Amino acid sequence: MKYRIDTQYGWYNNKSLLVVFYFINGVPFTFDDLPTEAYGDAEVLKNAEYQVWEPEEIYRSSMYLISEECHPLMFELELENPELLPID
Repeated sequence: MKYRIDTQYGWYNNKSLLVVFYFINGVPFTFDDLPTEAYGDAEVLKNAEYQVWEPEEIYRSSMYLISEECHPLMFELELENPELLPID
């Protein structure tokens, strides 16, 4: 079975940080901060409006993926689009 990685702009931690979230089959597993220039980009802000995640939610989903041996940063998985994985 191949898994799919998706990304989405969103807000983290009570909308205090604008980030890009990484999902595997719809489950978030990590995020990257966006540069300050992104806070002025109307398209990024529009897309981020619908994704708001709190630290505990990301932690729980990440721990779930680890327990299922399905966390793409920790386990070798067959991915449809591995190029979307975060670099670090």
